[in-house]
Amino acid sequence: MPGKFQLPRQKSLIAPMIRNPFIHDLRLSTWDKIQIAVGSVTIAPIRFLFLLLLLVLSWLIAIIATAGMDTSKPMTGWSRFCKRVLALMGRIMFFFMGFHNIKIRGKPAPSSEAPLMTCAPHSTYFDIITIFIGEGLASGVSRKENSTIPLIGALTTSTQPVLVDREDPNSRRNTIGEIKRRAQSGGAWPQVIIFPEGTCTNRSCLINFKQGAFFPGMPVQPVAIKYPNKLDTVTWTWQGPGGLTILWYTLCQFHNRLEVEFLPVYYPSEEEKKNARLYAINVRAKIAAVLDIPITDHTFDDCMLMVAAGKSDMPMDAGLVEFQKLKEKLGLKLEDMRQLLKKYSSIAGKECGVIGIDDFAKHLNLPVTEPLKELFAMYDRDGTGKIDFREYVIGLSVVSQPANTDETLQMAFKLFDTEGNGKITEESLAAILRSAFNMEKMDISDLFRAVDTNGDGFITYDEFEAFSKVHPEYAGLFKTYQDLKREEELASVEEEMENLEEDSSNLEVSGSALEGKKDA
Repeated sequence: MPGKFQLPRQKSLIAPMIRNPFIHDLRLSTWDKIQIAVGSVTIAPIRFLFLLLLLVLSWLIAIIATAGMDTSKPMTGWSRFCKRVLALMGRIMFFFMGFHNIKIRGKPAPSSEAPLMTCAPHSTYFDIITIFIGEGLASGVSRKENSTIPLIGALTTSTQPVLVDREDPNSRRNTIGEIKRRAQSGGAWPQVIIFPEGTCTNRSCLINFKQGAFFPGMPVQPVAIKYPNKLDTVTWTWQGPGGLTILWYTLCQFHNRLEVEFLPVYYPSEEEKKNARLYAINVRAKIAAVLDIPITDHTFDDCMLMVAAGKSDMPMDAGLVEFQKLKEKLGLKLEDMRQLLKKYSSIAGKECGVIGIDDFAKHLNLPVTEPLKELFAMYDRDGTGKIDFREYVIGLSVVSQPANTDETLQMAFKLFDTEGNGKITEESLAAILRSAFNMEKMDISDLFRAVDTNGDGFITYDEFEAFSKVHPEYAGLFKTYQDLKREEELASVEEEMENLEEDSSNLEVSGSALEGKKDA
């Protein structure tokens, strides 16, 4: 296809190197299966019993530590001592889960120096090890309702977390205010640990950092987490082994490796204090450099789109688009993406989750013709012959929506309105489409009925415009058709000019020959 119809590959919209950071494909070899089978009847049950005993004992200590506690003040005296015991209990639990020698690099900063600790990548619930390292028991950010869950509630409360009330419309502002209040206490409060990615990934990259931890503008200590095991039994993602499965598989391993690296405290510049997004980007870059992994603009919203794709009977990763990047570049909201995904799923193949040229033609009630191929090529940004959801969204925003102007629609309507009375009949639509796209009668009837919403036998401009707004692909098709026609006309004019020049040249030769004869 002609190169001029290819969309420029803007760097800002190029697909990410990591296709899906939310999937964990755990493949067990025969030896792995044997090891898990043996472990399931030997060390795993013993470890599990010890974990239950330690959990109950920790709960009792947490009850004592939180008895009569004023949650608005930091723990002191006996309660603070109990917190140190709970931190030790947490380390012992990890030992019984097979994490015998946790390698720690760097030094945890005191809360007076770095009131916030940002840990990444977040890939599993085993990441809570960071709460038990450092001075005492660190705090986290937790939903308010977690503090009322039996057994877990007391343990959660003992860490004095920053509680988030999701029913409170001012929750975000209150959370930031509470973090600031604690940060300005001079170290009286424990550090607040935050996993800024906001969801679990497979550690192949660092996804977009949420800005909540960075709005206060306080110093943070970045923390990098690694699990350099030959068999990855710890990763818990949206698509892969469930939470109980990875716990059991991990208990079946004789030894599990875990590394935690505390980076130097990051002090924000004045610009970063005013710009939480910039602050988050720079801290993420520091952690990514230490881990030597790429960064992407995937977010928790991509997970929501993955779930929506799965509910539409498509592969879950069909919904991955790097939402944050498209939101910034194209101005799309999550609800917009959900609606587009619903439309996309009605076009794409259910098994593969992508759109082929035949699917595209069927959706538009058009045959596969040159103008349609040209439009398809504009959507197919990587030239694979298939359109994925990301390419579909970009194509609608960059190709079809800009073409869907009043000028284009009016020009297209005049093309079909052969009688010039402001109405398009099925006969006039058929004549133009047969000429342009080689359509059959049945296909034209289906398309005509789709546009003629009131069924009165003709299409008005309002109906034509409304249909084009819902199906902007047609506007891109009209534009492509007009461009092709313009090129054909230009080529025809150029050919005529060449013929005229050739005829003129022949006449000059003939005239010269005649003059020669006269002279002779």
